[in-house]
Amino acid sequence: MTVLLPVILALCAAPVALVAGSFRPNWGAYVGAGMAALACGATLWGWSMGGGTIDIPWAPTWDLRLTFTLDGLAALYALLATGIGTAVLVYSSRYLPDHLHHQGRPATDAPRFYAFILLFMGAMVGLVMAQDLILIFLFWDLTAIASYFLIGYDNHKEDSRESALMALLVTGVSAVLFLIGAFMLYIAYGTFSLPTLIAEANPGPLLTTACALIAIAGLAKSAQVPLHFWLPRAMAAPTPVSSYLHSAAMVAAGVFLIGRFYPLIQQSELLLNMLLAIGMLSMTIGGIIALTRDVLKQLLAYSTIAQYGYVVVMFGLGGEHGAVGASFYVIAHALAKCALFLTAGAVTEATGENRLSHLGGLRTSLPLLAIGSGAAAAGLAALPLTVGFFKDELFFDAALEHGWAFGLFAIVGASLTLAYTWRFWSGIFLGQISTPAHKLSPVLVAPIAVLGLLVIIFGIVVEPVSNLAAAAAAVSYGEAIELHLAYHLDTRPANLMALATLTLGVGVIVSRPAWIGIANVIAHLGERIGPSYWYNAGLKNLNAFSHYLLNLEVSDLRSRISTILIPTALLVGLGLLAAPPGGSYRMGVIEPTNIPLIAALSLAIIATVITTRPKNHLTFIFTLSAVGYTLAVVYAFIGAPDVALVAVLIESVMTVMFVAILMLFSRDTLQKQANTPTPPGIHQRDMLVGFIAGTFALVVTWGVFSQPSIRDSVSIEQTALTPSAHAKDVVTAILADFRGLDTMGEITVVTIALLGITTLLHYGRRWQ
Repeated sequence: MTVLLPVILALCAAPVALVAGSFRPNWGAYVGAGMAALACGATLWGWSMGGGTIDIPWAPTWDLRLTFTLDGLAALYALLATGIGTAVLVYSSRYLPDHLHHQGRPATDAPRFYAFILLFMGAMVGLVMAQDLILIFLFWDLTAIASYFLIGYDNHKEDSRESALMALLVTGVSAVLFLIGAFMLYIAYGTFSLPTLIAEANPGPLLTTACALIAIAGLAKSAQVPLHFWLPRAMAAPTPVSSYLHSAAMVAAGVFLIGRFYPLIQQSELLLNMLLAIGMLSMTIGGIIALTRDVLKQLLAYSTIAQYGYVVVMFGLGGEHGAVGASFYVIAHALAKCALFLTAGAVTEATGENRLSHLGGLRTSLPLLAIGSGAAAAGLAALPLTVGFFKDELFFDAALEHGWAFGLFAIVGASLTLAYTWRFWSGIFLGQISTPAHKLSPVLVAPIAVLGLLVIIFGIVVEPVSNLAAAAAAVSYGEAIELHLAYHLDTRPANLMALATLTLGVGVIVSRPAWIGIANVIAHLGERIGPSYWYNAGLKNLNAFSHYLLNLEVSDLRSRISTILIPTALLVGLGLLAAPPGGSYRMGVIEPTNIPLIAALSLAIIATVITTRPKNHLTFIFTLSAVGYTLAVVYAFIGAPDVALVAVLIESVMTVMFVAILMLFSRDTLQKQANTPTPPGIHQRDMLVGFIAGTFALVVTWGVFSQPSIRDSVSIEQTALTPSAHAKDVVTAILADFRGLDTMGEITVVTIALLGITTLLHYGRRWQ
């Protein structure tokens, strides 16, 4: 129960908060924060009790199980998701009412916001504890769905809708790659169980390919180059969303996935080099562009790309230092970055400005905010006496294991972090007052102050964080790791690198006029020819192609049928080319008793061909009904008289209905339509489509009947159960009994649709 309790509490939080918010909107925030805190406490309690695993059959015939494990890796990310979630919900209880008020929206919109944040929290907790690949995929997709609604919460704004769609497409499409990789592993090893795969998988091309697909899904989620462009656009979301998703939830889920599959990934040198290259690119590009941004949340967004680049680089470097450094970095970054995002929202709320160029000097009017965010900024910049100092120390140690070239790159990356973090904090709180600030609610400042205090406390008493990071790293690395962090006043390489980082960072800050032009060119170049440009161009072309197909499809009924039959025939043709032909298309023996059946089928074929000729509507209806009646004769000859009677009844009703509809039209209208010449080429096109579709239908049907399934068909059991249904044949039993409820549902849907159409026809002119 201690293992399942965090998942249960986290998943129940959203509906409970939504119900509470239905009474009073802000109750959703209070109840949601309480549920998040309970889930955080349950996670901490379960981990302190030794964790454990719950394994429950889900779909045994498909080898699917509900397997949840509370190990070190799950505990780390679950504590961040629930702990940071608590702080964000407390902050939201004051921020969101003001946000809705500024937009002229009702307070009743608030519960939906709290519910989606909690839904993401529940999905995140389920994701980090799941041990079945399909279960991981389900929670992974649930995080994408929740993030879509959170990023697009201000759905009256076009930018919010487009940003939500971009995030959904990038992370959702890449999730398909995860699913492909999961099925590749299942086909190779016969299990969806991740612990079993880790124990049995062998290095090779298949493992490398499958893990590469899974890693790409994780890199897209963590906004790594070149799939990073969705993250800055996601800043269109309200500040609490940006703070939560991009510090401890959505972006963290990406590096979590890499950490969870790392025992498999690290078996391939190619994949480690891929992670190393992508992480270094993300650190460089994210850091440079962050130095050029003026909008507060945009600066933080690009810094997030760079910061998670650190984590990916450490996974690429590998070894104990790389694994434990990645885990420790995630914790330190989450505490600091959440506070800085909340600071951006609080400053905007206090001043009405969101640009650094319009801010400054707020240390006097917002002193507690300046101190709290200052501590968080110091942690992100890795200054001593903060938890962030040790994240850089571990990064330096991991880099030095691979040579001084990586060590120098680590210094440059860390100095960029120092520069853009200083620019963010000093641009808000130092200098002259550009825009005066009004007093902020304590609820907006308290979460920032608490997070800043934790950054300082864990920088002095680092053991709780180091133990958690070591436990998480042991899961990824596959071996127990001991981590002992402390301050050392000596000349060890990590200390010298920290001093070099501080010196170079100060140099970057003071030399800004010398390099800002080049940095702006790089940022502008990325916008002009980078992945964001190609995404927008691709989406535009796909929309144009979709409109073309839509116009082609709805131009007339024949075109609509063509767009269905031709792609189907092509896909079937590809399948036939790929399938082995041996033993297919056998010819049976024609018995004298088959002659009446062949004659009836021949009549059906002749009637079908005749339906293509008449232009007169009434003649066409009668020839079409002849097809149905001849098929009824076929049913009678193959021993299904009840089905034949049903076919006769249906054809009779349909014929009467068509004739009745024709009577609603005037004679002149029908004659005009019948005499309208057919555009050139239409007949040839129709003949070609009919021939292609009919040929492939014949080929498939013939092949299926020539190659009976080697497995026992369910029809055997249904035939045996037919007498129990008081039926003479199995078809009657299926239609009347086995599918009775389904048929009733279909009739209900059709009835509702007809009522809706009747209402639209009756009131259409009035509504216009």
